[in-house]
Order: sequence, then structure tokens, then C-alpha cells
Amino acid sequence: MTVADPKTAAANRIERRRLIVRGVVQGVGFRPFVAGLARDLGLGGHCGNDDTGVFLEIEGRAEDLDRFARRLRSDAPPLAILANVSSVLQPPSGEHDFRIVESHRTAGARTLVPPDVATCDDCLRELRDPGDRRYRHPFVNCTHCGPRYTVITDLPYDRPATTMARFPMCPACAYEYDDPGDRRYHAQPICCPDCGPRIFAEHDGIRIDGDANVLIAVQSAITSGAIVAVKGLGGFHLVCDATDPHAVARLRERKRRPAKPFALMAPDVAAVTGLCEMSAAERDALTAQARPIVLLRARRGTAVAAAVAPGLDEFGVMLPYTPLHHLLFAPVPGHDGPVPRLLVVTSGNLSGEPLCTGNSEARAHLAGIADLFVMHDRDIAVACEDSVVAVTGGAELPLRRSRGYAPMPVLLLQPGPVVLAVGGEVKNTFCLTRQDFAFCSAHLGDMGTVDSRCAFEASVARLTALHRVAPEVVVADAHPGYATRQWGERYCAEHDLDLVTAAHHHAHVASLLAEHGRLGTAVLGIAYDGTGYGCDRTVWGGELLLVGPDPLHADRAGHLRSFPLPGGDIAVRTPARVALAVLREADIGDVDDLPPARALGADERALVDSQLTSGVGCVRTTSAGRLFDAAASVLGVRHRISYEAQAAIELEALARSAADPVVLPWALRGEELDWAGTVAHLVDGVRDGIPAANLAAGFHLALAAGTAELASRLAEAAGVHTIGLTGGVFQNRVLLSSIRIMLQQNGFEVLTHRRVPPNDGGLSLGQAALGLAHARGGIPDADERGRPR
Repeated sequence: MTVADPKTAAANRIERRRLIVRGVVQGVGFRPFVAGLARDLGLGGHCGNDDTGVFLEIEGRAEDLDRFARRLRSDAPPLAILANVSSVLQPPSGEHDFRIVESHRTAGARTLVPPDVATCDDCLRELRDPGDRRYRHPFVNCTHCGPRYTVITDLPYDRPATTMARFPMCPACAYEYDDPGDRRYHAQPICCPDCGPRIFAEHDGIRIDGDANVLIAVQSAITSGAIVAVKGLGGFHLVCDATDPHAVARLRERKRRPAKPFALMAPDVAAVTGLCEMSAAERDALTAQARPIVLLRARRGTAVAAAVAPGLDEFGVMLPYTPLHHLLFAPVPGHDGPVPRLLVVTSGNLSGEPLCTGNSEARAHLAGIADLFVMHDRDIAVACEDSVVAVTGGAELPLRRSRGYAPMPVLLLQPGPVVLAVGGEVKNTFCLTRQDFAFCSAHLGDMGTVDSRCAFEASVARLTALHRVAPEVVVADAHPGYATRQWGERYCAEHDLDLVTAAHHHAHVASLLAEHGRLGTAVLGIAYDGTGYGCDRTVWGGELLLVGPDPLHADRAGHLRSFPLPGGDIAVRTPARVALAVLREADIGDVDDLPPARALGADERALVDSQLTSGVGCVRTTSAGRLFDAAASVLGVRHRISYEAQAAIELEALARSAADPVVLPWALRGEELDWAGTVAHLVDGVRDGIPAANLAAGFHLALAAGTAELASRLAEAAGVHTIGLTGGVFQNRVLLSSIRIMLQQNGFEVLTHRRVPPNDGGLSLGQAALGLAHARGGIPDADERGRPR
């Protein structure tokens, strides 16, 4: 008599399982993948979309079902992100075939919206193949690439709920769309030259139609020095020849952007290699599906116009990410005119205004900038700027999180109520939580204009509608003058909610913890930024905060020595003023020979001296960002700025060029890092004629060493083993890498940003995390040291 092996019997047992897959699983070829995998394993059942993600029932041998479950994750399509897979046994039905069924609606549930991604290699081959029916079609895409977030108007993600709804599919596209074996099966933006969308151009009221005619016009305009407004995925770009100094100068003048660096677009990696030095990690970032702008070290002697990135040693470079971008660099068949080699590609707006997305809006707002408009007839559902990243320590450091990343959520440790966090005043994003997800908006910019605030409000309305939620908790920065704080107050009054306010630097640390899934970890957070509202109602910006294990508890354990800002906000725009204040605080008497004193006229100098003597018109700050401004002015780098952090950015670039960094001292006075001796020796170096680059590098290293020593002492005293680096100053990779290495050598775990920016673009995530904590226990008032009462 043969006894059956229990393990074999269990493996051969016929089972049916119902799986719910949550994550980015719609519009990315996930259902065809599931169907193919099931058929490959000889399994029956069905799958379909609903408002939570993808549902499926799968039937067959238990061993094959287990294999299916493993490959569901390991072999998923490149754009799919599986956040959660649940499985429940069902009674077997004897089903042997596998099919894809219609979408279902599930009350109160929503799936995740995928981000826009760059054109894939398969679509590029079609774009370049004269025998393909999509040859040179400016909108070629498939389930693995193309527009997503910027065309979606509702969920679940089906064509009627996108801005492609107005373009009926031609028979050929409809056949591909309905064929489970086709790469374009249920690719919602599927299109071709027969069914649209279509590009067109406008110049002096004259419309140009036909793809070839449009591309000839735009290439001719760019190579002749004109500025062209080009409609992209998430808004308009302003484009010109990056090698033409006159074109770049005109763009700066018309856009009212005197010095802030422009981004470059190069046709391929080989072209970027000729412009910039590039590590393997930087190449990976450049060629990633998100196709961000990547900051790369510039090579000397390139053809790039000097005005593209004045005063800097880096270029922000991206590769083409839409078919239209690729066509801008490609010769038009039958036309032998010149083709652009390298483009300036910058946001389509006036400085301080929101990004233009609509054709009529662009005509109205960009008429004084662009000589030619290249448009198309597909609407943009939501504005989405280009993302910006740098690479440090072999990993990406996000500086602006937008296209290609938004609206992918950060996974929270536990579900909670719906929280709307409205972010900061500059580099604004807002954050909306739903269940255990935190959705940070795309980059919105500065809230200094009415148009920007209207764009913010419209974006909030769209995201809450898309997720079909109403905020139960609203969180804003503690600064009473922020436009976002005031908007939050009005919103709460209209919806009968209580506004929760979060201290600026506490929110920075909470943001870092939230993105790492470490809320509840005791951490010493080093929050270095420009200026933020402190718990003692002074201006902070150089803080060391002990946070956790209760995330609501933030103790200001240490800080930089404070100094006055003569003229307040005027000083922020005038590093020379800050330098004079810092020099006086450091007891450096006669400063007439130093660059900041010479940079100011007699009247302004007298006013600053009067303010510093009387204290009238001065506010004190611990700002690390302003300290960098002061050092930049002392070294003669920059005395007035035209964009945020210009002086500090140029100082960092100078430091990277140092041949022999000078060793400068630093001092600790209890809980305070005293920079006075550092500044005094910096002045001695200037007077002794030491190269400014060597002094700039020495300043970075001194601040890093002093910070690491103070942080190590404070963390050891508190029994904390993790130290986090956050705030806008940690966009400075020289400082970031120096402090990180020093702290790691001291035995600490060091957290840095990888998902959201360290600057105020990541602030809303921290606000949202604190809002959720508040909903579970409340945020007490804080005393003058930042300790909750």
C-alpha cells in the first residue's frame, strides 16, 4: 500500500484565491502582465481594475498559485509599484481559462495615480522607423511610458477619465487597445497620427499646421536665436539655443530672471558626457524613467553660453522625455536646415508666476517672451514642473520633486484621518493623506503672487476631488504671516475645522522621519535653513532638535550663535548687510577694507551701521543660510542676490574648486555653536591674500566639524543613536557629505533625504505627519526652548 506524501498532496491541491493589489497598477500594463503570467502557469480566473487597484481571482494547483504570487512581485512591469497584496481563499469553481474583465467601482476607495514617465525604447524605435505607422508621431506612447498624472481627471484610470477622452481611437488603435497580447493593451493615452492629438505652431497670429511644417519652423527659430514656447507634459517650456549667448541673454531679460541658472536639454547621454563629468550613479539618475534635471559638474571649454549658469560650476541637465523633445533634435526628412544641438529648457512663466498650462494662458502670459509658440490640442489636467535632483554619496538627493515622482505617495506607518498640510511660503508643495498614504503635490513654487495662490488653491481642490476626500485636519506653518497659513485659517473657518500649526523646523525633522518610515524613532535633527519661525517667536535657521520617540515632542537642544539681520527681509536679499552684522558680532572693528563694506553705498552703509548700533529695524536669527550669505560677502563672492540662496550656492561652487582648503577654527559654548572665531580667521585670510576658494572650503569644513561635534555631544547626552540632516542648507552637498561622514565616523546612524527635498518643498510631508500625530493625541503648546508644555 502506497502512502501519499502530505507535502505533495498539499502542493497539488486545487485552490482559488482572491487577491487585491494596491499600488501603481493601473495604466502600466499590469493586467496584461497578470493574464500572461496566469496563462504561463496554466491557471484560470480573471482580473480587472477597481477604485483600489487591481482585483483578481486565480485558480489552480496550490504550488502554482504560490509561484504566481512570488512572480507577481518579482516580474511586475517596470512602472508598476505594488504597495500591498492581500489574499483570501475562495471555493474553487473549476475555471481553467484566464480573462480580463471590466472595471468595477468601489465606494469610498481610490487607487494610486501613476506619474508621467519618459518615452520608452520600444516607442522610440517606432518614432524613428519610417515603416511604422507612428513614425515621427509627437505623442507615441504605450503602457510602459508617456503621460499619466498630467492627463488624469478622475479614477479609476480609464480613457474617459483622461484628457484623451476627446480623441476617439481609430480602428487600428482600438484593435491594439483591446488586444491583451499587445504592448498598448488598455494604454489609456494610446494614439497615432490618424486619431490625434496634433501639434501646431503660432507666430504673429499665423497658425502653422502639419508636424513637419511645425518642426521646421521651431528648429529654424531656435537655430536663428529666437525663443520658443513649447507645450510639454505638465506645462509650457521656454526654449532657446544654449550655445547662443545673445538668445540666452534675451531670455533672461524677457523672463526677468537675471542670474538663476537655466536647465539644459541634451539629445543623448553622449552629448551630456561632452558637457559634464558624470559618475555611474549620476548617469543612472539622468536616464531613469522619471528623467529629472540632474546637477552635474560642468567641463571647461564647452560651447554652452556663460549666461546659462553664471557663477556656478555645474549644469542642470536633462534628456528628452517626450517624443516631441526627441523630434526637436532630429532632422526633418526632406529638409536640410540646421538642427539644435543643445537647448535651454526652462519653465514657461514669468519669474514668480505659476507655470502656464493652457494654450490661451500661454498666449496671454508668454507673449512678451516667446517669438514662436508650439502647442498641441491635448489639455493638461495639472501643472507639473520638471524635477531636479543631485547625487551625493551615490544616492539621489531630491531638490524639486515633481514630474516623474509626483504624485507617488510616501507610505505611512499606520492609517489615520484625512490631513491636508499646506506647506511653506517658498518652494511650496502641499500634502494630502488618505488611509496610510501621504500624497505630496507637485512643486508649486513661491506663494508671493495672487496667481500663485490661486494655482495652489486649484491644485488642492483637484487633489482632494481626485481622491474623493475632505480634509479632517488642516496643518500650516506657525508663522502668522505666511500666505499658506492665512489660507489655512480661511479654509478651516469655512469648513468648521480647527487649524493645527507646526513649528517650521520641527516639521522639517518630521518630514525626514516620515520619508524613512521612522516616526517614533528618537532622533537628533539638525535643521539648517534660511529663516523660519521659531518656537520662541524669533527667527530660527540653525537648530538641533531632539524629536521623539513621541513625534510631537521637540526639544531645542542646540543652535548656532544668533546675530542680527539689519532691515529684516531686505537683509535676506543683501548678503553684504548680513556680513556687516556678523562682523560686528564677531568684534571685528575696522571693516572698511573688506568687500561687504565696499559693496554698499555711503547712505546704505550708514543706515546699516545705525540699525546695528541702535537695534532698530533688526531681528536676531540663528540662520545657517544667512551665515553662508555673510561668508560669501566677506569673500567677495556675492553682495546682493536675485534668487533664493544665490550667494550660498555660488560659495559652494567656489569651495569645490579649492586646491588647498584652509583650516579654520570653531568653538562650542554649551549648547551653542559659536562661529565668531571662524569668521575672524576668515577675515584674516582675506587680508592675507589667501585664495578665496581655499577660504570658502575652509568655512564649509569648519561649520561641518563644529556641527558634528555639537551634535555628537548632544546625541550622546540624550542617549540618541540616530541623527538626521534636514532643511534647505543641506542642498549644499559639500556641507552635507562632510557632516554625514564625520557623524558616521563618530558611530551614529545618519538620515538624509531621499524621497522629498530637504528644503521647504518637503515641509508639507512633515506637517502632515505631525497633523496625524495631533489627531491621535494633540500637539501641546511649546515654550521658548521648543519643549511642549
